Amino acid sequence: MSNLEQIERQVKQLSPSDFAKFRVWFHEYDWHAWDRQIEQDSKSGKLKALAEKALADHNAGRTKVL
Repeated sequence: MSNLEQIERQVKQLSPSDFAKFRVWFHEYDWHAWDRQIEQDSKSGKLKALAEKALADHNAGRTKVL
């Protein structure tokens, strides 16, 4: 049995209260992972081209207020 299968089995066995706590924990964990990835991509320059295009589009009037 793989680690993922073991985790899935254990999650299914959680009480409703523990499952709710797990969901909160996992949501926070996932958001922190996302934040770290965005920060790494920003520092490495991966987002530079996207930012430059967005600014160019805005300066050219190709954006709208949401």
